[in-house]
Amino acid sequence: MAKANIKNERAKRGFFKWLRGAEGCSSATVDRVEQAILRYEDFTKHEDFALFNSDKAEAFKKWLGKREVKSKPLSIVTYYTYLRYLRKFFTWLAWQPGYKSRIRPDMVGFLRASEKEARMATQTAPRNYPQLDYVLKLVHSIQGATEIDQRDRALIGFTLSSGMRDKAIATLPLGCFDETALTVNQNPRKGVQTKFAKLIPTTLFVFDQDLLDSLLAWVAHLKAKGFGSQAPLFPRAKTTQGKDGMSFESPSEVEATYWKGTGGIRAVFKRRTEQAGLPYFPPHTFRHLAVDLALKACKTGEQIKAVSQNFGHEHIATSLSSYGNFDPLRLSEVVRGLDFSTKVPQAGSDKDLVEQMKKLLLANNDRML
Repeated sequence: MAKANIKNERAKRGFFKWLRGAEGCSSATVDRVEQAILRYEDFTKHEDFALFNSDKAEAFKKWLGKREVKSKPLSIVTYYTYLRYLRKFFTWLAWQPGYKSRIRPDMVGFLRASEKEARMATQTAPRNYPQLDYVLKLVHSIQGATEIDQRDRALIGFTLSSGMRDKAIATLPLGCFDETALTVNQNPRKGVQTKFAKLIPTTLFVFDQDLLDSLLAWVAHLKAKGFGSQAPLFPRAKTTQGKDGMSFESPSEVEATYWKGTGGIRAVFKRRTEQAGLPYFPPHTFRHLAVDLALKACKTGEQIKAVSQNFGHEHIATSLSSYGNFDPLRLSEVVRGLDFSTKVPQAGSDKDLVEQMKKLLLANNDRML
């Protein structure tokens, strides 16, 4: 293994400091960028970054494309991401003292995937997610009357009705849910861990009354139990300390303690699907189902925009492309169901919806430029 290059290490430290401070990147993002740079250093055997040029960039792309991870070819997504991170690094480096005269911006452009590779890496594949009858069957399969049973019924229903990410649910305080207005205040200042620490006001979708009733009953139970606004909406099972020093989770009670991470929520979904004899779907797939159900109910462009914003998306294109893609079977059903008979469009018809959609998309594009 080649020895680390001290000059390179200094450059990397400066870049990582810039990413955290100027760009506001998280530690996880910086770690991923570092992995990309380490790949480049593996290729060059830790030679000085100042020796970077277009020929080296082209050779590195060929080398990277042949790498394997656990005896499998490097994925096109990882390949594309590494190149994107390296472009950012060398673009920054080209403006630093000692590198300005050595690295030209046009050289950095060679660290770019081909158009074909970029399309393959960034295209959104249809996501396999459950259907509403599956969710109802899962919730109704939890027949017990313990606190854990009540919590799990409410948790599964809330995951669909809110369309929230599991990390946000795991960190959501009881006080951030208004059971009268059926709204959720996904507020990072209250401890809710949303994506990019974004404030997201959310109104529950009432896809099914039973799901809502289970949630409202659970909230009433927690408040009657004395849980305050800072307590978790979905607390973990109560733990007791055994005489041997080992901790045990109660099979029936909860305590006012947050889960550590999202593993607890996924464990609930796995356990309940096994008990119900159903296939397992991760909690995030319920978000895909929520988007699908909500978009199907939309009749106007304004409603589509509202639904998109309710999920925390700044642009409706995110809802429609990342979450709105059809699986091949559903795509075929929708296309076959199109009516091409000649009709005179009426006010409020699908033609109006198309025009509203165009305006919304143009408005979003203008904001993105």
